[in-house]
Amino acid sequence: MLADAVDPAAVRRVLVVKLRHHGDVLLASPVFQVLRNHLPHAEVDGLVYGETRDMLEGHPAITKLHAIDRAWRNQGVALQASRELDLLGALRERRYNLLVHLTNHWRGAWLAQMLRPRWSVAPQRPGRFWDWSFSHRYALPKTTPRHTVEANLDALRRIGIYPEEDEKPLVLVPGAAAEARVDKLIAEAGLAAKGFIQFHPTSRWLFKTWTDAKNAELLRGLANDGHRIVLTGAPDERERAILARIIEQAAAPLVDFSGQLTLREMAALSGRARLFIGVDSAPMHIAAAMGTPVVALFGPSGEKEWGPWRVAHRVVTSDHPCRPCGLDGCGGGKVSECLTLLPVERVRSAVNELLSAR
Repeated sequence: MLADAVDPAAVRRVLVVKLRHHGDVLLASPVFQVLRNHLPHAEVDGLVYGETRDMLEGHPAITKLHAIDRAWRNQGVALQASRELDLLGALRERRYNLLVHLTNHWRGAWLAQMLRPRWSVAPQRPGRFWDWSFSHRYALPKTTPRHTVEANLDALRRIGIYPEEDEKPLVLVPGAAAEARVDKLIAEAGLAAKGFIQFHPTSRWLFKTWTDAKNAELLRGLANDGHRIVLTGAPDERERAILARIIEQAAAPLVDFSGQLTLREMAALSGRARLFIGVDSAPMHIAAAMGTPVVALFGPSGEKEWGPWRVAHRVVTSDHPCRPCGLDGCGGGKVSECLTLLPVERVRSAVNELLSAR
């Protein structure tokens, strides 16, 4: 047992801070459930960026969800300061006595200083101010890859809260409105639950994407095999342009929901899909959270840290000895050859293998 473990009976309110992107926030969802299970008398709140709150909205273990709007910084110094002070006031009113900071973002250190919880935990990073800000700091592996879910849970292990295996699944709640809209959309498209494959070929990081031609070839092959396919994508103009080219080249029967779904609606759709195909992206993690089998293409990012979590899956990678490199394309050129050179037949084989296993 840890000599400096927190006293569970003394914890009344917890603030969990995860200021990253959508997928990162979703991969932190087990932290809230573990805290609620081990501290049933405590209230557990979250602090995230506003655009990512859908990843945690409706989470049964979260009492209150605070959000930072990144647009504040574009609204002028006075208005940004006002918004920040309002947020700080709301956080202070909650009187947290445990702060769990899951990144090395400096805001976490400032919050620890301003909120003065009895206990606070964050990843290790150099700097006296960082060390002074937190009562506990947890180590992350330097050489051996560790899945991000487990790395998040290491924050709790460091303070003496040890997760059980059945507490580690991702938690994502689409909500009744999202479920109803998706049921209506798939019915209008003549689809049935578990009667279609969801294909999401894009990512906000374009160096994580496959080529248009290979995506189109895979779609044609799947359609020729008799699969109904639903195409999804973000409303981002760049991604919509990619999807338009893929659809044109595929010349196959598809149902196109790209740009039409909120993230919670995307979750509802993924939960009704027979299989998800995509790259390392938030929608891939959403599908895994909904329990849908996943075929994921990985290039410069590492599947050991970011792979589909606790769901039937196949990861397709190249044999490039330099991957995963973490670069935004080879040489920083925004094109990742470890992805672009992946043959279509390998991906199609992974799809067929996973479908057969199911």
